[in-house]
Amino acid sequence: MVEIAQVFNNNSALVDLGDKRQAIVKGKGITFKKTKGAQIDSGKIENIFYLNTKSSRENLYFLIKDIPIDVVTTTYEIIDYAKKEFNYSILDYVYITLSDHIFGAYKRVLAHTYQASLVPDMHDQYPTEYLIARHALNVINQNLRVDFPESEIKSIALHFINAKGEESKTSDLKKDMTKEVNDIVTSILNKNQIYRIESNGNYFDRFMIHLQYLAGRLDNDDDNEKDFSNRLESEMKVEYPQSSSIAREIYEKLQMRFDTKLNSNELLYFIIHIQRLTKEKITNKR
Repeated sequence: MVEIAQVFNNNSALVDLGDKRQAIVKGKGITFKKTKGAQIDSGKIENIFYLNTKSSRENLYFLIKDIPIDVVTTTYEIIDYAKKEFNYSILDYVYITLSDHIFGAYKRVLAHTYQASLVPDMHDQYPTEYLIARHALNVINQNLRVDFPESEIKSIALHFINAKGEESKTSDLKKDMTKEVNDIVTSILNKNQIYRIESNGNYFDRFMIHLQYLAGRLDNDDDNEKDFSNRLESEMKVEYPQSSSIAREIYEKLQMRFDTKLNSNELLYFIIHIQRLTKEKITNKR
C-alpha cells in the first residue's frame, strides 16, 4: 500500500513512498473517491514514475499548474521508457520542454491548425533518439486518444538530442553563473520590449527554467549537431526573422561573456522560446 499525497484524477496520483521519496502512479480507477492520505493498493498500480531528484519534483509542480495531468503523465511514461529501455541519460528539464511541446501539438491537432515541423530528418545520426520518439508517438496517440502525424517523430527526437546528459550537482559557481545568464537574457529581452506579463508568464517562466540548466551544457558542441542546427536555423530565420535575431544576440552574448561554446542546438531553443513570447507570426517569405 502507498499513501496518496495528491489526487490528480480518478486514474493517477502523487504518492509518498517513505524516506521523503515520491512517485506518480497510474492505474484505472485507483483514486476513485479517494483523497489525500488514503491508501492505494500497490497491486492495482499499472505504471509508476519515480521522482528521484529535487528538480524532477519541482518540475512536476510547475507543470501541473497549466498542463493537463494526462499530458504530464504521458511525458513521464515516454522518458521512463527511454531510461529503462536504452539506459538513456537525460537532463531533468526535458520534462518541462517535452510536456509543453506535446500539449501544444495536441491543441493544434484538435484545432486543425497543425503544421509539419521544419526539423530535418536526422535519424541516421541519431538512431536511438528516433527509436524513442517513434515509441513516444504511439504512447501519445494511445494515452491522449489523438492521431499525431509521423512528422512529430522528428520534433520529439530533437528534445532528447538536446537534453542528453548527466545531471550534475549545482555548485556555488554555477548558481552565480545561472544568475548572470538570467540577467543577460532579461536585459536583451527588455531592450527588445519583451517583458514578463500575465499573458506570457508561463512561457517566460519556462524560458527561465531552460536557462537554469545552461551551465551544464557549455563546451558541448558537436560537428553533427552543428550541421543539423545550421540547416534548421536557416529555415527558422526565414520564418521568424525577429525572434531569430534576438535569439542570435543572446546566443553570442552568452558565449562572449563566458568565453565558451554553447551547444549549437541552444540557439534553436532560444528562437522557439522567444517566438512564443513575441507571438511573431510566420512570415511565409519563401
